[in-house]
Amino acid sequence: MPQSHTRAAHAKINLALAVAPPIDAPGPTRGYHPIASWFSAIDLADDIELTLAPTPNSVRHTIEWASDAPRPTPIDWDPAKDLGVRALAALGERLGVNLPVSIACTKRIPVGAGLGGGSSDAAQVLLGVRKLLGLDVPTTDLCTIARSLGADVSFFIDDVTARAPRPAIVTGFGEGLERIAPTPADLLLLVPAFPIATGPVYGAFDAMLAEHDHTFRADAPAHLARRAATDIAIPDTDLFNDLAAPAERVEPRLGELRRALTDALDRPVHITGSGSAMFCVAREGDDPHAIDDRFQGLATLHVRTL
Repeated sequence: MPQSHTRAAHAKINLALAVAPPIDAPGPTRGYHPIASWFSAIDLADDIELTLAPTPNSVRHTIEWASDAPRPTPIDWDPAKDLGVRALAALGERLGVNLPVSIACTKRIPVGAGLGGGSSDAAQVLLGVRKLLGLDVPTTDLCTIARSLGADVSFFIDDVTARAPRPAIVTGFGEGLERIAPTPADLLLLVPAFPIATGPVYGAFDAMLAEHDHTFRADAPAHLARRAATDIAIPDTDLFNDLAAPAERVEPRLGELRRALTDALDRPVHITGSGSAMFCVAREGDDPHAIDDRFQGLATLHVRTL
């Protein structure tokens, strides 16, 4: 049995995100928002190193920023509450054993940016521990555990032969997962100096429902993905995110910055997920350093969809 195993935990972008009003009927999903979203992984990734511990007392969980991380921030959360550590505990609970595995997470994916870093880390812990320990756990069981950890986690659990999660249309509360053909694209990832927490953004979304009519565009992400496959191009002018306006309400600096970037770059700039990161389709001659020089505190990366 190998003593260690390392995996890449890729970030994701919501190329299109439709959000429904919260469920009002009694039950476990009451208050939760169904979604329909076009997810794509990108080539920005954390590293997850899993090591077999010789004794239960020697298990260690560490989190640190990589030297090339674009937006390091204080790691001010208890490692025991980290989503990757929780994934290990949930897998052990499912199996009825204490899994003697240490986790070392080297982060590059910014926190609170809507890029799914914690969810991706958790998924790679589940897949990596299965590989390291040779566990006979079906992928369907890993997906069940993943959904208990968060709506995005199961997206990152894909075929073991895939080097990164394949694009997908994600629906419901993350349980609907339709893998689709990739549309390779070069993007500029634009990460402000401030994170945004998910909870307040959904709270702002609910408040805005009382102020404006809202149509849940459940079929729109899949329609855009089909167009992209046909045209072999991201339809950037038609991409949308129902959480963009709520995120800008929670953090007005985000709206100001997005509008300024849209003007400066002369193209649509989109927000991903509920966080603060933005993206746009890259063009020849784009200079991330020049963009950062113009917009103080911004971290701009050239990334590619996978």
